[in-house]
Amino acid sequence: MQDTESQWLDRFLDKLKYERQCSPHTLKNYQRDLQQFIAYLDEQKISQWRQVDDESVRRYIGQRHRRGSSAGSVQRLLSSLRSFLDFLVIENQLKVNVARDVRGPKAGRKLPQTLDVDQVNLLLNFQTDSADALRDKAFMELFYSSGLRLSELEKLNVEHINTDEAIVRIIKGKGSKDRNIPVGKKAIMALYEWLTVRELWLTDLTENALFIDDKGIRLNGNRIRNRIKQRARQQGLSERVYPHLLRHSFASHVLESSSDLRAVQEMLGHVDISTTQIYTHLDFQHLTRVYDKTHPRAKKKPA
Repeated sequence: MQDTESQWLDRFLDKLKYERQCSPHTLKNYQRDLQQFIAYLDEQKISQWRQVDDESVRRYIGQRHRRGSSAGSVQRLLSSLRSFLDFLVIENQLKVNVARDVRGPKAGRKLPQTLDVDQVNLLLNFQTDSADALRDKAFMELFYSSGLRLSELEKLNVEHINTDEAIVRIIKGKGSKDRNIPVGKKAIMALYEWLTVRELWLTDLTENALFIDDKGIRLNGNRIRNRIKQRARQQGLSERVYPHLLRHSFASHVLESSSDLRAVQEMLGHVDISTTQIYTHLDFQHLTRVYDKTHPRAKKKPA
């Protein structure tokens, strides 16, 4: 690919960063996907974007799938490519988006894993006899209480928690959206207890991060993830426990109790309700298990 042509990728990434305000993680995915496509074009001796046609895209998608990329990964790659080629059309570098009608492999919809209520209670019922235990209890209760993403919890500041109104304020969540989410009573209590000892770890009184370590530094995502894993192991849970598992469990349990899909969508911060609907499948699975166990006509006879 000629240098003048590859520069369009940098311009596209700048547009995503400064105009759409995409997260660093999203930018990294776009960059990786599109650089891989450019490497393929170099192999095919295609040096200009105007030489790319729908057959080039189909061959590349087929190659990635044959080499073991999952259907979901190929679909994400195709989505990145469509967005980039749309940009080239707007910039008059292409007449049409040649990837628009290219279809990737169908991916079976994978249902998210969840913990049941008893498992959640076991996970969160640990002794809070130290400052780090109080902190871990607070952010784990908050994950389950309000269904936060890891990146959202990591960026929380003290002023984002309103304990009087029991609300957490998410600033620029996924898609740069702000939202208010209710916080449950147990999470509020855990936050109160953590905030009473948080100041003992402050080395810089201007630090406003809600969750810090014993050196007064904001906890990053890896530290939070590892603390949850450690607490789960200490509590005897055999399941692999991670932040998004608590988010999935929150959504499933609220939907199971309320059946209010729109409310769950709002709390999770989903733009498209179809993303939230996956939890209705979990709810139906739960109902099916209850039915099979309890209905006298549903019980299968032993072989």
